[in-house]
Amino acid sequence: MMKNNTSNFLGVIPARFNSSRLMGKPLKIIGDKPMIQHVYEKAKIVLENVVVATDDDKIFKCVESFKGNVILTKKTHKNGTSRCLEAVNNWNKKVNKDYKYIINIQGDEPLLSKDHLNKLIICFNDTDTNFATVALEFSDQDELGDGKVYLVKDINNFALYFSRNKIPFVRNHKNENKELKNKYFQHIGIYGYKLETLKEFCDLGTSSLEDSEKLEQLRWLENGGKIKVGVTKQRSHPVDTEEDLNIVREIFAKNHH
Repeated sequence: MMKNNTSNFLGVIPARFNSSRLMGKPLKIIGDKPMIQHVYEKAKIVLENVVVATDDDKIFKCVESFKGNVILTKKTHKNGTSRCLEAVNNWNKKVNKDYKYIINIQGDEPLLSKDHLNKLIICFNDTDTNFATVALEFSDQDELGDGKVYLVKDINNFALYFSRNKIPFVRNHKNENKELKNKYFQHIGIYGYKLETLKEFCDLGTSSLEDSEKLEQLRWLENGGKIKVGVTKQRSHPVDTEEDLNIVREIFAKNHH
């Protein structure tokens, strides 16, 4: 398969040390490398240009030690998106280039899938796309669980809504099993934007739906924007807790025997 040309794309990995549920998360060792190095190396398989955005000296030094690109950002950011924008502005100045598209990659996805990145990049082949994300198509009812974010989309693969509730609500449960795999999509927290869209998004104030669901992407939808959705069958394994970390370590150990 031909590799996508990604020279106009900049991958940014926001990474904080002070995570509320797992302190020092990006530096946790999986196999023989810190988590942030796994994410960086996975991103580099698909993207030519990747930079880590961090507010912490320990993470900064760690990324430098494996010869990764890294930029120090302010500690005052309320979310990864505004940290991402500061990093983009600083990096563009440093390398004297304005990247057209920005990919915002979660720093807690050490098993980041190439397919997630490729599906995101392909979204921008559609000239109507200025903001994109990825969703996992469900194939089994057993996968419907709490703690996930669901989305519904239109026939052109633009998101209609994101929710922590299971959406769509299926009123007649007797018929649910047969049709399930075409009905449910789990959101995977990776985003792509045109540079000007990222700036516009960060300039918007917090919206009421965003505040209700605590989902940042709803700010764009509520303000009339569109989010293109790339669909994958590759699942995501974000690390939020010590339990998640142990699961990812087990998967990693199995894959590297």
